[in-house]
Amino acid sequence: MKNKLQIAIENLFSDDNKLDIRNIRYLPRWAVLFIDTLLVTSSLFLTYFLLKDLNIVPLKTLRVSQQVGLIVGINFIFLLLFKTYAGLIRHSSYMDALKLFFASVSTFLTLLIINIISIAVIGNKIFIGTGLIVFLFISFSALFIFRLSVKQLYEYFKVAQQEEELITAVIVGVDDGAISIAAALDIEHPQRFKIQGFASSRQNKSLRILGKPVLEMNTSISSLVHKLDAQAIIFSGNTLNAEERYALVKDCLENDIKVYNSPLVINWSENTTVTDQLKSLQIEDLLNRDPIVLNAKNKTAQISNKNILVTGGAGSIGSEIVRQVATYSPKRLIILDQAESPLHALHIELKDKFPDLTVTYVICDVVNRKRLRVLFETYKIDVIYHAAAYKHVPLMEDNPSEAIHTNVLGTKLMADLATEFGVGHFVMVSTDKAVNPSNVMGASKRAAEMYVQSLYFEQKELAPGNTKITKFITTRFGNVLGSNGSVVPLFKKQIEAGGPVTITHPDIIRYFMTIPEACQLVLEAGAMGKGGEIFIFDMGEPVKIMDLAEKMIKLAGHIPNEDIDVKITGLRPGEKLYEELLSDKSKTLPTHHTKIMISEDETKEYLFVNESIKSIVKAAKENMNNKTVAKLKQLIPEFKSNNSEYEILDIQVEKQK
Repeated sequence: MKNKLQIAIENLFSDDNKLDIRNIRYLPRWAVLFIDTLLVTSSLFLTYFLLKDLNIVPLKTLRVSQQVGLIVGINFIFLLLFKTYAGLIRHSSYMDALKLFFASVSTFLTLLIINIISIAVIGNKIFIGTGLIVFLFISFSALFIFRLSVKQLYEYFKVAQQEEELITAVIVGVDDGAISIAAALDIEHPQRFKIQGFASSRQNKSLRILGKPVLEMNTSISSLVHKLDAQAIIFSGNTLNAEERYALVKDCLENDIKVYNSPLVINWSENTTVTDQLKSLQIEDLLNRDPIVLNAKNKTAQISNKNILVTGGAGSIGSEIVRQVATYSPKRLIILDQAESPLHALHIELKDKFPDLTVTYVICDVVNRKRLRVLFETYKIDVIYHAAAYKHVPLMEDNPSEAIHTNVLGTKLMADLATEFGVGHFVMVSTDKAVNPSNVMGASKRAAEMYVQSLYFEQKELAPGNTKITKFITTRFGNVLGSNGSVVPLFKKQIEAGGPVTITHPDIIRYFMTIPEACQLVLEAGAMGKGGEIFIFDMGEPVKIMDLAEKMIKLAGHIPNEDIDVKITGLRPGEKLYEELLSDKSKTLPTHHTKIMISEDETKEYLFVNESIKSIVKAAKENMNNKTVAKLKQLIPEFKSNNSEYEILDIQVEKQK
């Protein structure tokens, strides 16, 4: 990527002539050292011409070119030793001037010593003493004036910019983090934010920080912002809990106030401008609950120094599982996926972030029985995280055979091999769409859940007392923000394109969680699971998709249905208005974590589930969609199609009753 200096130079010689010196954030050290060397060389030539005007002829002990090379070389060495090139020139201080002085004087003294040695050895001086004194004065002055000029030019543009439009903002919080952010934004150049004051939960009418008022949040945040004549608020670190933050953001969005989020200054990147550290609030920040934080120690024994297989490892969920597993130093991490390009991208990422990690990349479909068997024979796998699946409801409604192949048969093959080869833990990633399914995708995931659960209890029943068996564990959660094909990236693209933002129904609601949270749940379930459980997650209150769309439009700085239209397109095949985490017959049991529960679903006999799945897979292989879905409904009686061509199958069943 081009740096700011390159861009500025290109602009200088472009037809548009858009050079703006304020866009050059800082000169790299090599550039400062190069300019200093040019100034030293220029000073030397100026000294030569001054001496010539005074009829002082250089000594002939060395050629002029040799004298120039020696003087410039020694001066360059002292510039390096005293690190005169370090630091930002626009913030030069008396200490920087002192470094320049020491470098220049050290050069002068060194040249005098060389003169003395030359007289002692060959009887002649190399340099004229008067010339060295003149050079000392000129070179130091040139280096000092260069820095002074840059500093003054910077101050000139800083003052001139005060007339430009700035974003006026209020910082929420008065802790050290908030004060550091305010100070950094005030000294940034070019300045983008003007801090008007601070908002605090404490009352102190006389308190001022950095010369700015501190107001108590005893009324709405919007009233406080307007009182300070500001346009935005900035959250600093984690000063508020989820409920407080949600209330403030809601108030701001309703009153067209921009919202920014800043990490603590200690976590800022050194390669990013101060303003770029501030991010517009993301929709992930608006989940009306505190983020889930799980105990890392629980997973260490499960993963560390073990052979771990992640299927669907290049997908949005699978790749995050891979990243989190990699931090626990597994013996070998095996990543399986049929998508070549995403797997290659993940390979590059892991090689950079975890260079010492032993990773095996396997391009394979989860229904390729022979290839999977070779994999299990080659590596003694300890834990499997099974994330490979087709997940898009409308597509699977049109392609039920493919849903059965990957989601059901793929899971069955992986589970059977795990049992055969003595894998310790098999953790399956499922979905809330498997509960009272209304579409083929959800039903296929429910069938997979039923199979691994029944297989576990079958092993448990048939295995001798102390025999180790594969622990099959299922994790079930809602929509994942930012995952491939999810609604948030779609809305972002639609907003960037100017709209419209499309919603299938004005009353549709969904549970949401972030990708890291979802993957933490998967790892935690693998660590705490005893076998046969379905873990579900307390995701707070469900989110109305219409509200989600409107908030995203407002966060982007637009007005819904004025700047960006919201268009209702109608429910898609298989889609329902709300998702559930529990079926009508299910109960929950608590775990050691308040946010994680166990769903006690009805468990059917393995023989029945196995034969049913074989029958479903056979119909799918024959590409007989109606027959496939009908058999799926026989296995899962609560599967009722919604807004789908397969609704007729439910009608036929009702008539038969």
